[in-house]
Amino acid sequence: MPARASRIGGEGPMKILITGGAGFVGSNLCHHLLAVGGYDVTVLDNLSAGQSEHRLPAAIKVVAGDYTDRETIARCLRGTDAVVHLAALSGVIDSVEDPEPSFRINVEGSFQLLELARQAKVGQLINASTGGALLGEVQPPISESMAPCPLSPYGASKLAVEGYCSAFAGSYGLPCVTLRFSNLYGPRSAHKKSVVAAFIKSIIRNEPLTVYGDGSQQRDYLYVGDLVRGIELALSQRITGVYQLGFGAPATLNTLIAVLRKVSGREFEVQYRPRRSGEVHSTWCNIEKATREFGYSAPTSLEAGVRATWNWYIENQEIWSRQLVLSASD
Repeated sequence: MPARASRIGGEGPMKILITGGAGFVGSNLCHHLLAVGGYDVTVLDNLSAGQSEHRLPAAIKVVAGDYTDRETIARCLRGTDAVVHLAALSGVIDSVEDPEPSFRINVEGSFQLLELARQAKVGQLINASTGGALLGEVQPPISESMAPCPLSPYGASKLAVEGYCSAFAGSYGLPCVTLRFSNLYGPRSAHKKSVVAAFIKSIIRNEPLTVYGDGSQQRDYLYVGDLVRGIELALSQRITGVYQLGFGAPATLNTLIAVLRKVSGREFEVQYRPRRSGEVHSTWCNIEKATREFGYSAPTSLEAGVRATWNWYIENQEIWSRQLVLSASD
């Protein structure tokens, strides 16, 4: 494994700014970076979904604010060595219903971040992206060499940000790497609407699971612990370009349901409804490029990852139950 990067232009810990850092990926990344050491971490998050409940470690500096606010992001970038850009407006279905917010927040906000990072002479920017929503309905496994063809405004917004990252790297020498995440799950996902989080909450509440389609749709389920190790590897090497991060193999929704039955030890009803517009039926990814070029791997099996996630939900019911109340009151 390569040596961890030190602070750009001098000694001491690497100063990291994580936009959206109080969210699911960000909170897991914060815990991981503090555990391995060598990083001075600042989180910028608007806390719009009650993410403060993730209880970030005391060593993390948290700035409550929106990354699209020019003054706030400029202040946070001063003296920063690297940015992990996780903040975004996500949701395929929401973007189909109203495409404007995805453009304004994801595209315009990210462009401003890149421009201010360039002016602040930030040494590296890691951009969080997606594979399935960006590439559209293509024959899997998906890879970085495939031509994007997004089916939703959300996917289009992520593609636009990837393009600007490439342009800023090529035109201004700002080292930008885009990491395309597959379907993430894991602990600290209290506010997420993703399928694993939604299913676990429903099982605990003794509610039926809702499946849109016949359950044969396939996804690449990536455990968040494997993802944050991949992000740290990318930080340690200041790579550029686009890399797909996933588990590297598909699982059907019905397989996930079977794993949840085994892990939870509970019986539950599954209701099948018509497939929704804008959703890709099957996608999984080829992770060979990331493995070859910076040592990425995803060793956590679906059963092991779902078990760790289930245990977190059981042990932290007061967190995600309160999150449901907050969401309902919005």
